Amino acid sequence: MELKDFSIKEIHQGLVNREFSAKDLAEAYLEKIKKEDKKFQTFLTVSEDSAINQAKGIDKIISQGKEIPILAGVPLAVKDNILVENIRCTAGSKILENYIAPYDATVIKKIKAKGAVILGKTNMDEFAMGSSTENSGFYPTRNPCDLTRVAGGSSGGSAAAASANLCCYALGSDTGGSIRLPASFCGVVGLKPTYGAVSRYGLISMASSLDQIGPLTKSVGDCEIVFNAIKGKDKMDSTSLEIPKIGNWKLEIKKLCIGVPKEYFIKGMDAETERAVRGAIKKIEALGAKIKEINLPHTKYSLAAYYLVMPSEASANLARYDAIRYGRIKNKKLKIKNLLDYYLIAREEGFGPEVRRRIMLGTYALSAGFYEAYYLRAQKVRTKILEDFKGAFEAVDIILTPTSPAPAFKIGEKISNPLTMYLSDIFTVSVNLAGLPALSLPCGKAQGLPVGLQIIGKVFEENKILEAGKVFEKLCPII
Repeated sequence: MELKDFSIKEIHQGLVNREFSAKDLAEAYLEKIKKEDKKFQTFLTVSEDSAINQAKGIDKIISQGKEIPILAGVPLAVKDNILVENIRCTAGSKILENYIAPYDATVIKKIKAKGAVILGKTNMDEFAMGSSTENSGFYPTRNPCDLTRVAGGSSGGSAAAASANLCCYALGSDTGGSIRLPASFCGVVGLKPTYGAVSRYGLISMASSLDQIGPLTKSVGDCEIVFNAIKGKDKMDSTSLEIPKIGNWKLEIKKLCIGVPKEYFIKGMDAETERAVRGAIKKIEALGAKIKEINLPHTKYSLAAYYLVMPSEASANLARYDAIRYGRIKNKKLKIKNLLDYYLIAREEGFGPEVRRRIMLGTYALSAGFYEAYYLRAQKVRTKILEDFKGAFEAVDIILTPTSPAPAFKIGEKISNPLTMYLSDIFTVSVNLAGLPALSLPCGKAQGLPVGLQIIGKVFEENKILEAGKVFEKLCPII
């Protein structure tokens, strides 16, 4: 069949009307992956046989005249740190190169129950540590909008696959902007839900108090459908929460008060990016929305706080990967005198330089004599950042910011300087520290590349930012 740029609703309608079969659709996406993914390098594993079998199951239900859920038969891709039973799950690392997931993550159970067709697992920065997917243990993913540029990270494979139409939608994870940044770079929509709104059971942890699974889609409407399918409390994840019933909130633009923090329009920001974001804000202001400049004074400390909290939690989470209990290494001819030798060699061989860097930084921050000076102080700053947002939301409904200070950068441009790479997350990390929901969607172009607009909401008010996103989607058509 001829593969079009389908939305979830269009695929659902096509299946219900029997315009095409789920099997034909899955085969069309798989064929496209075979032909085109060599230039993008979005997938690490393609699960062809299981995808076809899942699609056949949907066709059988349709042939029996039964109703199907809206996600039934819709092909998706899954970031390679989310477990899918009997499919390889590497977290982008050589130490897990041959690891086969023994069970489904809760989000996978939920979408499988709705008839999802999983095409495969997507590339990512190793253990989700990075902003470009160049830190993958296998290969970098290229941006479909410009093959010389990065796709963003750490969910770069998922964002690029959705952008290149190699899947209808994808799942990613966001620790400090890892869904929103690649969404911005690749010109797609990405949602980082409220912390606890989506179960993390079956997600390979990087920083447990920051990680959150969310969707990457080609439209805000699709994003809403996927979020509603995966959200909710899970008995397997004690950090997951029952989402309060807020009711049907209808957006009235003339009653909408939008906060624009001056701290997010900084010196050194790309001029075209700022122009695109401010242009989107002016368009909604012209429709009657009230724009209010707000202050988030502790934003300037967010990056420093994040890069203490996150490595500290990562060093604890990654302690288990010793190539004995978890993970394996290829080199079996090692001259090992004792167990410590084995640990040192295994972790050096299994982990890339960025992972080792963050483990060392985190272990140092948690060590005796430095815990209070670094980690504890960073947590106090985190509280101040949350208080800033709480104060701002007393006066505004939503907050608008750029997703990134600049469009996608060239492959290799920042990989040798970690500090410049970390600055890519400057507008996204505070949302994770505060546990808030945020949506990134395209709002224009800079240097001929997509620019992302970030919409931040109160805890559990995904419905508000999604409704606002639909308005902006019409004002600034997706690229």
